[in-house]
Amino acid sequence: MPRGKAGTAAPARKPRAPKGPKLPAPFTRGTVLQDLRKKQWKLGDEVGKGGFGLIYLASEDLGSPMTSTAEHVIKIEPHSNGPLFCELHFYQRVSRPEMIDNWVKSKKLKYLGVPKYIAHGMHQRDKENYRFMIMPRFGTDLQKIFEGCGKQFSKETVLALGLRMLDALEYLHENGYVHADIKASNILLGFSSKQQQPDQVYLVDYGLALKYSPDGSHKPYKEDPRKAHDGTIEFTSTDAHKGVAPSRRGDMEILAFCMLQWLCGKLPWEDNLLDKDYVANSKIKYMKDIPSLTRACFRKGEMQDEISKFLTLVSKLGYEEKPDYNKYRALFHEGLKKLGVKDEWKLNLPIAGAPLKKGIKRKSELGAEASSPKKTAVEKVRGTPKGHATAGSRQSTPKLSAKPRQGTPKTTRGRGTPKVSSPRVHTGINGEAVTSPRKSPTKVQTVKSPVKSPAKGSISKPSSTRRKVKRSKAPKVDACVQTSPR
Repeated sequence: MPRGKAGTAAPARKPRAPKGPKLPAPFTRGTVLQDLRKKQWKLGDEVGKGGFGLIYLASEDLGSPMTSTAEHVIKIEPHSNGPLFCELHFYQRVSRPEMIDNWVKSKKLKYLGVPKYIAHGMHQRDKENYRFMIMPRFGTDLQKIFEGCGKQFSKETVLALGLRMLDALEYLHENGYVHADIKASNILLGFSSKQQQPDQVYLVDYGLALKYSPDGSHKPYKEDPRKAHDGTIEFTSTDAHKGVAPSRRGDMEILAFCMLQWLCGKLPWEDNLLDKDYVANSKIKYMKDIPSLTRACFRKGEMQDEISKFLTLVSKLGYEEKPDYNKYRALFHEGLKKLGVKDEWKLNLPIAGAPLKKGIKRKSELGAEASSPKKTAVEKVRGTPKGHATAGSRQSTPKLSAKPRQGTPKTTRGRGTPKVSSPRVHTGINGEAVTSPRKSPTKVQTVKSPVKSPAKGSISKPSSTRRKVKRSKAPKVDACVQTSPR
């Protein structure tokens, strides 16, 4: 940079742009991409977006119009990015269809929850190069289902999910890889015959997948503060918090944390995820004392023998030790047997339409729970105590207007005018003006309409007539590939 004239400072340098993956500009619907085997694929609608790039529906039938029932997707990222490049190498080495089919046959499985590699290629647009990969389409992710049912799965569902994840992880480990980022948002429902498969789950997103024995021998245990806390903070292993390379032990520990959250709803260290050292120290402390961990998660004293035993076995694993997958399976099978479950392949996930909690009886509300926003502060439905909204519930209820009905006199209080009990106007959670009656010692079971002001000096009584409100039907759940930012 040349120096400025005498008495003047040299111009400041422009700051460098932060390094990291960048998203490509959207691709036009109908764009045709050609993979390395010269097979062409037509792009449909965008169905996902991550830190690496975009995901589109894809069809190999170029002559027919694109529909929302396409059974393939294409991941696209700029060639300068890296996540999809790493994931692509994993798929080519581990997820070839013949490899997965042979494993399923040898282990006598119904399916394996690992996606199959289909094809990949390069594409140029506006003098910029892009990398893409074709893979099977999947349904919604487990995280959305978990949140939609009140953040708690039944023990039956958790043990069945644990079995399917054990199958997938054993396959990865036997082929020299670890996943390192197991979580509900990376577990997707299957998709086949133009619809979701509620009893199939697949472990996806191999951007952090790593070979734990690149030269035939396991990587040594070595802590590196520069790599500390890699992965998803609430689930990542205690080794990852210390900067140690991912291992099979780490995958088992992450799976145990996931199953624990699915059972109890919230992990003890989730109250302060911004403090990574606090999270790390909490996990290290609890993994040395499993009974204290289960007590912190299940404060009502529920018996959770299977997850407690699983955590205990995982806590005793050596860094380079091979997990005893069959022992873990036997533990989960025993738990399912106690529950009277005969078919371990049935997940019994609480997907759209299932009630969130006891006491909710309206059929019109059950179908809308997955898509409606939080209740306003004055929604009063049958089964809700004391006429107050339950925080976080997803019932569909009508919006109430603060504007009085035509013909209803406006109640004012001037000098010498006695105080009259009338509806209060305030702002609901969603920002709209709503009305609610003044506090009453009795429970409110129905939505009341505003009433006319009574005679001077008298106390108003709510009308016994119910308001007729047209309720909208819940939208259908669109099965598509879901992605989440890392």
